[in-house]
Amino acid sequence: MLQIHHHPQTCEQLLQAYRVNKEPAIGVKLRFEGVDGRDVYNITAAFPDAGASVLAGRVEARDTEFSCVKFFRQKDSRWQVDEALPELDWQDPFYTFIGEELILGGVCVIEDKDNPGQIVSWETVFYRGANVAVLQPFLVGPSHMKDIRLVQLADGAIGVFTRPQGKKGGRGKIGFFKAASLEAITQEAIAGAPLLEGMFMDEEWGGANEAHLLANGLIGVLGHIAWLDEAGHRHYYAMTFALNPDTLARTTLKLVAERADFPDGPAKRSDLQDVIFSGGLIRQGNGNAELYVGASDAEAYVISIPDPLLEYEGMHPELE
Repeated sequence: MLQIHHHPQTCEQLLQAYRVNKEPAIGVKLRFEGVDGRDVYNITAAFPDAGASVLAGRVEARDTEFSCVKFFRQKDSRWQVDEALPELDWQDPFYTFIGEELILGGVCVIEDKDNPGQIVSWETVFYRGANVAVLQPFLVGPSHMKDIRLVQLADGAIGVFTRPQGKKGGRGKIGFFKAASLEAITQEAIAGAPLLEGMFMDEEWGGANEAHLLANGLIGVLGHIAWLDEAGHRHYYAMTFALNPDTLARTTLKLVAERADFPDGPAKRSDLQDVIFSGGLIRQGNGNAELYVGASDAEAYVISIPDPLLEYEGMHPELE
């Protein structure tokens, strides 16, 4: 059911509901070549590029958060760096298509000039082009904002998801607005987007990671929700919801994966052991979907799950 006002559920409540209903499955680790022993995590799903399939991933040494984004092509059971494609000084890549045009984005961190190695700010940056090889920059989001995502809507407009923090968004809440075109998306419009109310408890946070236009005109959103325990350990889960872009009515959140759905593996730090970061969802048309995630800021996995967006396509898009 689509509603405008919700009472937010805690991560614990959502996790309990997920564990009751989930089907047993285990994720598969993605293995990468051409990264000189560095970790690859917070990946995109594979996407078409110049007639072939490519995947973007965050490449980073275990002892730093300064990373780059590389592009990989699958060769047998491994993903190999495509050296012909650009390397970008980003974190956490993402993509969408607006019309026939590829939109690729990521997070660009800003280093303290007086204290090298210290990150003082970050921005979400966007490139556009016919394919990865010819991408050109066209938009930079507001300072200190991650998880800005775009999706083309049924009426040709662009849906924009935002994630302010601080005075407006606390630890991180999701906002949304519609823009008439890519050119109409500005820092001011992103910063001013209204929040989707009732989504997160104030002490928890979340964001949109990927948006899908559904057959009924709703937006199916893949995102994350997270909390911090008393020991300072972070807990991140993959979640979905559906949004009516005209009324902002939406479904309640549901979890679709947790760290325990994947094999044990290393973590960048001890506080990141129970973390998965939604990367992308490939709907397979047979009732299932492939979910790509980063895990514990050190690895990347894919898991086959029941298509979590399918139930949203059966809903009437108006407020119920």
